[in-house]
Formats: sequence, structure tokens, C-alpha cells
Amino acid sequence: MRPELKIFEIKDFTTLSGALLKKWSLTYEVFGKELHSAPVVVVNHALTGNSDLLSEEKGWWKTIIGDNKLIDTKRYTVIAFNIPGNAYDGQFIENYQDFSSRDIALLFNQALKGLNINEVYAVIGGSLGGGLAWEMAVLKPNYFKYVIPVACYWQSSDWIIGFNEVQMQILEYSSKPLEISRMMAMLFYRTPASLQAKFGRTKTADGSLYNIESWLRHHGNKLNNRFEISAYRMMTHLLTKLDITAQKESFEEAVKPIQSKIIQVAINTDWLFVPEETIRTKEKLDELGIANEYHEIQSIHGHDAFLIEFEQLENFLKPVFS
Repeated sequence: MRPELKIFEIKDFTTLSGALLKKWSLTYEVFGKELHSAPVVVVNHALTGNSDLLSEEKGWWKTIIGDNKLIDTKRYTVIAFNIPGNAYDGQFIENYQDFSSRDIALLFNQALKGLNINEVYAVIGGSLGGGLAWEMAVLKPNYFKYVIPVACYWQSSDWIIGFNEVQMQILEYSSKPLEISRMMAMLFYRTPASLQAKFGRTKTADGSLYNIESWLRHHGNKLNNRFEISAYRMMTHLLTKLDITAQKESFEEAVKPIQSKIIQVAINTDWLFVPEETIRTKEKLDELGIANEYHEIQSIHGHDAFLIEFEQLENFLKPVFS
């Protein structure tokens, strides 16, 4: 059974753009060992995710988190925040332009401090969640023992920014904004080989649609039924704004103070956060003498492989969590 949402009250928070967030109930869930009784692992969710890591029906990383799993809830306290504006907790943000990914990282770190957590064993996240892990580490370079960004990059590339702009235009002008946005995005989360292997040009039972068409419509309708347009705008905007060099002269200046070990996990077929970006980051970290590892998931499934190829992910991260 999923725990009830917990609340950390945020008051008088000023975003980097100068907007005042007078009050916000930052919601989160805690799994595993009681807080302050075990090492803490923070898990950041992706664009359409939330704090529900483990529920039987919708827990999005329950394959690697739980009792006797990779991140063992018998050994760790696992905390998952809801990104403000994701609407999972019934709270909405319409003025999404006032926020950046750095603001979200500031809020998460503020909450961890407010919960009297003196150190975090690991922060991990996939896609947008991994980008936020980067941001959190730059803000508190001595706080996290391990920083584990999965299927992401520390800065939004031109490709990501362009992709997100198309998403925003669909949200603005489509008669079915969430459905069409999701359908378009699903094609980029996978690869041609993945979809060919899954569907092979087969058709639905009544022959009216190709199964790929039916699958895309299903995911579009599914997101429309569980998500909000304002939340999709907010999360897409945050993905566009990822940049740990904001207010810094360079990548080197941003990461040089980090004392954490950084473990990057890329995907060889990722169309969104291409592995070449992560490889270049490893080279820079090596030059700076920052402890780091690079691992690469081999998969036909593209960006979504971090939610599919659990065995490879477990093999990479067992040394951290064993």
C-alpha cells in the first residue's frame, strides 16, 4: 500500500527570475526505513512521473526499489519528492516561466535540510530527474556521497530545446493537446528498431488500425486521463531549462567543488540525451580529477530503456547499493 503524501511547507521562496512563491506545500513520500535510522536515497522522477515509486499498480521504479531489490528498502530510507506543478498532489503552477530546474533543486535541497538530513547517501533520477540530480549536486557539492544521473545530461541541448518547443506548440494549438503531445513524444522515447520488434506492422483484431497506431493512441489517452496540461507545460519547461552552468562561467567552475562520486548511465540508442554528451562529460570529469564512472545500457529501446533494461541498470549500480 502506498504511503500518504507528506508535506514540507515552503514559505517566501524567491525564484532565480525574481518571482515570489509565497507558500507551497512540497509533497513527498518516504519508503523503507524510518527517517534518520538509515542512509538516505533521494529518487527524482521524470517528466510525467511522481513520487509513487512502489505501488503495485503505478509504481514506476518498483522493479529496482523495494525489499531485497537493488535499492533495498530494508536497508535504506528512500525519499521521492513531487516536482512542484506536476499536479500529482493537486497543486498547479500556471506561471511556469518563472521557474527553472535550478529553482526545483533549491527547493528539494531546502526540504532535505529542513527534514534534518545531514547527508544523503545517493541521489538518483532518470531523464529530467537525473538533470535535477546534477543541479542538486552543484548546489551542495559536499552533501551527496553518490550522484547518479540516468539517461540525461547536465544541460539541455539544442535538440532537447527544439523537441520541447514542438511539444509546447502542440499544447498551445492542438485540439487534443495532451494526447498529441504524448503520441509525438513516444516516438522519440523509443527507436524504429524497438517499435518494429514490438509491432512488426501487425494490425488490431478488427484490422482497422496498425498496432503502432493503436498503441500511440492508447498512450495519448492514458496521459490525458491522468495528467494536466499545466503540469505538462511546467515539466517540459523545466527540461528545457536544465543547465548547471547557469550563474557560472563554465562547466568546470560548476562541478569543480563536487566531492560526490558521479555515476552516469547513458543509453546507446537514446535519441534525446545522446550518449556522446555523457562520454564528453566523463572526459571532463576525469581531467578535473572528480571521481566518476560511465556506464552504457545496450538496448534497442532508446530513451525508455532506463525503464525497461532493469537488469543492466542493476549490474551497473550493485556496487553502490550492496
